[in-house]
Amino acid sequence: MSGTGLPGDATPWLHEFGRLIARYAVGGTAFKVRVHGVERVPRTGPVVVIANHSTMAEPQLIFGMLPRRSVFLVKEELFKGALGWFFRRIGQVPVRRGEPDRVPLLTAVSVLKAGGLIGIFPEGTRGAGDVASAERGAAWLVRASGAVLLPVATRGTLRPAGRGRRFRPRVDILVGEPFTVDVGRGRSGLDVATERLRTELADLVRVLDEWREAHGFAVPQRKEK
Repeated sequence: MSGTGLPGDATPWLHEFGRLIARYAVGGTAFKVRVHGVERVPRTGPVVVIANHSTMAEPQLIFGMLPRRSVFLVKEELFKGALGWFFRRIGQVPVRRGEPDRVPLLTAVSVLKAGGLIGIFPEGTRGAGDVASAERGAAWLVRASGAVLLPVATRGTLRPAGRGRRFRPRVDILVGEPFTVDVGRGRSGLDVATERLRTELADLVRVLDEWREAHGFAVPQRKEK
């Protein structure tokens, strides 16, 4: 691991090029993006970003809009052909969903211990983005590295039910306050910490939904418990 904040097989200049594509080609062309609270992103030190996940757009938008280099854990199915080569060269890490896979987590820990930033979607798979459940990966990374957690909520990428295709829909990205979690030993320690981070992220998503609703933007309809 070098001092680039990226895995060893990444190319720093290509990573920066990828950020530009995400920021302007995706964030500037496909959507009207507004980022709130970007000043809360720690500029240095190990950080684990936890974010909600409704569509394939969120990883690209957050990757492009963060003010520092970021390494995301990305589903392995996307690492095929030229796209897979590009993902690896910009420093993204493939992960198998629903299976124990320590290799990407160990790679992520090495990035964090070198002072980098790792992005992870605790839900594991795409859904409504309400963070009703979470996997243990983020808590494990914090326990292994001592990183700070940073919640990020995104709304607006998912087309509201019953509506047609939209032209450059408004997307809001809300960066929450960094926080720390003392992750205890064993699976029980991971479970307790995972529930804490799930709650923090879910609360941030709720705050963003309330703000968007108050300003006349569509919000997903929440399921009754």
